[in-house]
Amino acid sequence: MFHVEQKIFFQRQAFAQELKKSAQLLPRALFFEEQERLVFYYVLLLEGNQRMNLTAITEPVEAVHKHIVDSLTLALFLPQVGSLVDVGSGAGLPGLPLAVVCPQLSFSLLDSLAKRCNWLAETSEALGLKNTKIINSRAEAAGQNKNLRESFDGAFARAVAALPVLAEYLLPLVKVGGFCWAMKGPEAEKEVAEAANALKILGGKVQQIYLYNLASGETRSIIVIEKVAETPDAYPRREGRPKKQPL
Repeated sequence: MFHVEQKIFFQRQAFAQELKKSAQLLPRALFFEEQERLVFYYVLLLEGNQRMNLTAITEPVEAVHKHIVDSLTLALFLPQVGSLVDVGSGAGLPGLPLAVVCPQLSFSLLDSLAKRCNWLAETSEALGLKNTKIINSRAEAAGQNKNLRESFDGAFARAVAALPVLAEYLLPLVKVGGFCWAMKGPEAEKEVAEAANALKILGGKVQQIYLYNLASGETRSIIVIEKVAETPDAYPRREGRPKKQPL
């Protein structure tokens, strides 16, 4: 146990140093308290990862860029006020880092696994976040829940599903006039083409594809989708159907 704690201590130090060095890669400078919370989040992630599979990316430098910098890039597109939902939140990425730096926004972290939701709730409380809510549900069920359907100003997801499938997860949750943000890799244009039919059916319209590079040189993208029409009542379809039979 001592060796594990010692390793986490040194990882924390390296993470904090790399986070400071990477300030110019973020949408804005971080306040001291925000930096401290993000470092604490990393420590909680390392500790939680010993009990369950939260992430394969744990090394400090890689975690700064692939977890924090990547997540916070989405802040460039978020509204000044409103309620947002992180679909398939998993380890709280990108929702928790965004909740740290965007206290004026309300974030719902949606995940299908109760064990992960418990960890998200514990982590949110430990971080002192007052703007998060945890929802234990599959995306298909959430989209048909009358209390959640078309109730959010925006929805986003990172590394969850191909865009035709993801559109069926996200768009039913968002109000007309709101936005969805799909955080993707370098093949964004191809995914948008493949999702053309799904977007038309579900009431979405692509407004922008934003490309950027991580420090590793890997290309990432954010596909910005506006909700321009109500989603028909039939969508999302029952659990598992969107993935098995994409629109």
